[in-house]
Amino acid sequence: MHACAGLVAAGALGVTLWSGLQERPTALAFGLLVAVGEVTRWTGARVREAAPLGAAAALSYALLGADAGQPSRHGVAQVVAVVLAASLLGSVPHIARGQGPVLDHLARRVLTVGFAAVCFQPLYNRGVFEEWGGPAYALLLLALLTLTALCDCVLAAALAHSRTGWPFGPLLRDELHALLGIGSAVCATGAVMALAVAVVGLWALPVFSLPLLLTQLSFKRYAAVRTTYRQTIASLARATEIAGYTPTGHARRVAELSRAVGRDLGLTRPELTVLEYAALMHDIGQLSLVDPVPAGATAVLPGAEQRRIALLGGAVVRQTGVDPSVAVVVERQADPYREQPVAARIVRAVNAYEEKVRDAGPGGPFTALEELRLATAGDYAPEVVESLARVLARDRLTLPSAG
Repeated sequence: MHACAGLVAAGALGVTLWSGLQERPTALAFGLLVAVGEVTRWTGARVREAAPLGAAAALSYALLGADAGQPSRHGVAQVVAVVLAASLLGSVPHIARGQGPVLDHLARRVLTVGFAAVCFQPLYNRGVFEEWGGPAYALLLLALLTLTALCDCVLAAALAHSRTGWPFGPLLRDELHALLGIGSAVCATGAVMALAVAVVGLWALPVFSLPLLLTQLSFKRYAAVRTTYRQTIASLARATEIAGYTPTGHARRVAELSRAVGRDLGLTRPELTVLEYAALMHDIGQLSLVDPVPAGATAVLPGAEQRRIALLGGAVVRQTGVDPSVAVVVERQADPYREQPVAARIVRAVNAYEEKVRDAGPGGPFTALEELRLATAGDYAPEVVESLARVLARDRLTLPSAG
């Protein structure tokens, strides 16, 4: 996919340099808006579209048919070339700070913009849409943007699948679900800007880009709140380590591996969040014990004692104000696996694996997995253990990084 995007970009740049830049003021205006969108791109946040303003401007340029009532003459190659050059220019500040865009971001931008331009520009230049006006033309642009957004979802899921090895289906489902959020705002803004520029000219760009900037600011604040919330939960989870009940980094390692297993099993994004929070706080019930469990290893305790600690942990989680579904997972992590929700099955198996492999030496991962497989008759869910084995195999049977 990277190679395909590279060929498209190289071809577009070559054609544009050979034929020259058409309608330079329009190209400069849209290029500047794309560059501004890239400069204001989110960094560090787990969002579907990191540069919504840049994406909306790029799609609007791809679907631009007229400028202040005058038909445009730019083609597909110029659209891709201008968007690529502006994206690279807007990424310079991020690259200077060591936060440059990954190839996936640029590949998606080139391919999606190229797709939208191919669907629209040749037909428009041939006069196919001359009879389309009013609501019909607006619906046409929205339909093309929707089709482009779906294409982008497939590209994003495919790139994530090739990079991580996670199942393609759940990744595509998450992308489609995220499309209803900021993705819908990007499509709507792209359509409105293309329609407005066609009527009033380039002055419409700053006017109609303002709502998306405000939306981006709101999403950014929401992401900051979510980050603070997770950091608070992680700090609460470290209470057992500070008190000496569990080894340092145990909760974080269980959370990272549990999330990877949840991904492999196809959990949705909200379910993965609950799973991660529950895994971070799965040992918090040990704070209620008078005598600490040696090395915090609860997997070797009798079933009744495991359930008592789990119930104590659930009670503590409920008092912290965390999502009640997290408390349910913590409370039920010691129940028979056939009665557990999927998240509790994952936390139980991953916690047991981490405890068994902790000081087992080079052959520890294989030994721990074998012990878990032998206990699938009553203690651990077979599908979770096999998923754990797949995740570890992709990571060459190592624990998540302690860094």
